[in-house]
Formats: sequence, structure tokens, C-alpha cells
Amino acid sequence: MPVFILDDERPRGDDDRTYGGAHRWWLHHSLDSLSRGFGRHNARIVLRKGDSVSVLVSLAHELEAGAVHANRHYEPWWREAEEDLKDALPDGTKLCLHDGNYLMPPGTATTGSGDPYKIYTPFYRAMLDLMPPRDELPAPSTISQPSDLPESDDLGDWKLLPTSPNWATQMEDFWTVGEGAAHDRLGWWADHVHEYEDGRNLPSVDQTAQMSPHLHWGEISPVTIWHALKDKRSEGWKTFESELIWRDYAQNIIYQFPDYPRETYRDAIDDAKLWRNPNRGHIIQEELEAWQMGRTGYPIVDAGMRQLWAIGWMHNRVRMIAASFLIKHLLIDWRHGERWFWDTLVDGDYASNGTNWQWVAGTGVDSNMFPRIMAPLKQSDKFDAAEYIRKWVPELADLPDGEIHDPTDLCRPADYPQKIISHKEGRERALEAYRAMKED
Repeated sequence: MPVFILDDERPRGDDDRTYGGAHRWWLHHSLDSLSRGFGRHNARIVLRKGDSVSVLVSLAHELEAGAVHANRHYEPWWREAEEDLKDALPDGTKLCLHDGNYLMPPGTATTGSGDPYKIYTPFYRAMLDLMPPRDELPAPSTISQPSDLPESDDLGDWKLLPTSPNWATQMEDFWTVGEGAAHDRLGWWADHVHEYEDGRNLPSVDQTAQMSPHLHWGEISPVTIWHALKDKRSEGWKTFESELIWRDYAQNIIYQFPDYPRETYRDAIDDAKLWRNPNRGHIIQEELEAWQMGRTGYPIVDAGMRQLWAIGWMHNRVRMIAASFLIKHLLIDWRHGERWFWDTLVDGDYASNGTNWQWVAGTGVDSNMFPRIMAPLKQSDKFDAAEYIRKWVPELADLPDGEIHDPTDLCRPADYPQKIISHKEGRERALEAYRAMKED
């Protein structure tokens, strides 16, 4: 009997990790697709809402279940739930946890002394030595269910979709959700992965897989992707494989440091001395909101943030540029950006999101150095983002390529904001703040 529980209780705590709006939009359509998939096998999924442990224990009693099978998760609240469930299930009901979400379970790749890796490069090499991952499991040809199933919630009653207003219209146009869509995308990607090495950096071309939400929601396994592409010999596949492994790396990090997405790792970084806190001044708060809404005056940053707001996803190169701008040009704590991405990304993943933000901020266990500051205007020109800007910042659409990356006052439209801070000023302020912190 397949069960899905919408549990908003376990993730809620000091660091509320209940699903954001974009998460909920995707979840509704994913569950709808999954339900129709089971229907083709004359089977039904049971939907429940509440504490996952309590619901599963109740269902195990009601069905006199011999076992509860689930994919293992590594977010701290789900790890706690798994431990609680082991102790709470009825006698005779086994808990069987499977590792279906990653290439290999966290802790598989270890150092010579048996410790988990903290640095990505040796982790990556160790993972390559351990390849291939497990074999794929075939989908069942039939599904047998009890004749009398427990009651199920109606998906529509969960009100996961926005209504007043419906802010997800562009998401509806852009995404097709579900297992079938994930496999269709993989089929397309198999013919284009060879272009990834160069194309992944070009927002206007957008030669990316766009499979991260399908992976996040379990609509496709990274093992399936790896086996589908393993015989490719292109540099594009090697790079894409490294990013599948980075996804495993992020899980290894939160397995070691469960609070990593909210706690600076490096003791050398003094949060109170380095960051400008939006909670301490309305100007800083206004700058944070300008970044969130794509009104910074930097076209590449604004295009990325508007794309995020519109479709719940952002091109990977632009994610780095936008994150760096918040952290270093505006000197706003990376956690404000991490939480905004959590709330607005359809693929918002606790481990990957936190790991990526700490990498950009220079605060992570393996990260870019803080003094390395991306120049968004040069990045925009270098990676030919003109068409990308025209799509997402339409007030600049009529500007020529030579002007659109950094509009001058003569060509800047009246409805497009001035730069919130100049690149030179932002860079010097960030370096000075870093130096002052180090001296203290």
C-alpha cells in the first residue's frame, strides 16, 4: 500500500523547514502524476496529513503490516523521525530503509582511516573508484493491494496550489511534472549532454539538464541517469557526472554536520562582524528586498532573481552570480539568501542549497575564498547573457548587446533602477570588512 504523508510538524522547529510555496506547487503535481501512475496498475496511493511517525504507526496497526518500506533521508528532522519510528512500530512490523535517492549512501566513500570526506575533490575521486553504483531495479509489472484500503485525504483539500493570486502561471507553462516527464527529459538530455561542458555557462543557451527538481522529488533516480549516460565519452558527460557526485557530496556534508545550512562552518568567519544584518536597519532590509525582487540595477542578477520568482528555478551559472552579489556586494549574511532560495526553488534541497551557499560565501568546509569576488557585469558579458536578460528583464529588451550588460545613464530606461552599489565600491567594502574582521 503506497502512502504519502504531508508532514509539516517534523520540519517545524527552531529552523522552520516546512515546504515553501514553490515546493508545494511541485508536490501537488508530482503526487497527482504518481496517483495516476498507480491508477494504471489498478492501485491507489493513500494520502495523509500529520506527524509522519504517528500516521505510519496507526496505519501499521490498522493493516497489521509486516513491514514499512521507505527511502532513507538525511535531513536531521527525517533522521530523527526514522529513529522514532523504529521504536514506535508494533511488534512484528519491520522498518526497511532503502538508499534510493543518491548514487551511493553517505558514508560509502571514506578516507584511508575510514572517516567521511569533507573536501569535494578527494570525495569525487573516491566515488569514481567505487563506480558503478547499484543496478537499477525494474518497475513492478503488477501491484497487489488489500481490497479494503484505509481512508485517504483528497489532494485538493491540502491546498498546495496558489489561488489568490495564482502566482504559478509561468511555472505551469515551463514545467511538466512527474516520472514520465523526468524520463522524457533524460531522453532529451542523452542527446545533448555532450554540449554541457561549454553550454552550462551560457544562460541564453541554457544547455542544462533541468532535472534537479525531478531528482529532488524522487521522480527519477541518479542511478537511472548514470546508467543511461555511462557510455558517453564526452567532456560534457564527465562534467555532468561530477555534478551528480556533488549532489552526493552535499548529503555527505549534512550527514556529518546536520545544521550546515544554517551554521557557518569556519571559525575564522565572525558572522556578527562581517555581515550587514537586515534586521538592524531599514536600508539593509530594502537592499535585501531589491535583490529578492530583481531590482538591484545589475541586469544579470535581476534576470536571475526574476527567473527564480517566475518559474521556481534559476540557471546554475546565474545562481552563483546572484548569490555572490548578495553576500559580497551587499554584505548580507548568506543565510538570508539560502532561506529565500529554500522558499522559492522547486528543487530547493536542504543539503545542496546549504552546501552551495556556504561554498560561495567562503564559510564552508570546502568553499571559495571570501576575497574572491565575482564581477557580475564581466560575467554577464563573458557568458553572453544578453538574450537571457532580454527575456527576464523586458524593460531592457531593446538595448543592444554592447549596452545591455551594464546600461549607461544615457540608455538606461526610466523604469529600470540605478545600481544599488557600484561594483568597485561593493568589492572594496567587502574586502575591507573581511580585513577588519581578520584583524580583530
